[in-house]
Amino acid sequence: MPDFNDLTLLPFCVGLTLLGLIGSWAAWRRRGAAAGVRGVAWSLLPVSLYLTGLLELVWDVVRSAVSWVTHLIFSPTVWAGVALFGVSVVLYVVSGVARSRTPKAPKEPKPAKTAGELTTTGPAPASAAPAKAAKPNAKTKGGQQDSSDFDEIEDILKRHGIN
Repeated sequence: MPDFNDLTLLPFCVGLTLLGLIGSWAAWRRRGAAAGVRGVAWSLLPVSLYLTGLLELVWDVVRSAVSWVTHLIFSPTVWAGVALFGVSVVLYVVSGVARSRTPKAPKEPKPAKTAGELTTTGPAPASAAPAKAAKPNAKTKGGQQDSSDFDEIEDILKRHGIN
């Protein structure tokens, strides 16, 4: 890209401003004063950038951006970096999926506290004791099973966390 040159940019900026002012006059007649005034505002920008010295800054920014894009497209090291970035994203997603699929160790149930047992906050209240109903050990009418069978089922349910 050619370097910034004051001599060629001044006529270019003046030409852009004149074309913009002509377009602003046409917009004023067709669409009203608001459109015309907005066109004048945009038309004055090229000359104002040149006179304040900001046009050189804009020129340098555009030239740097174009240089960066061309180096990005044609550089094998940049593409290697892009590929590594993609691999790292894929690995991160895969690790998240694998983490959610790992089986978790079953938690052991906490032993029930009996009434009067000492805890960090003092003795456990009597209501904390598990309530067990008295069950007869003998068979009852109607062919029901022994209470020991129900106790086994109850223990199995408790081990699996079902109350």
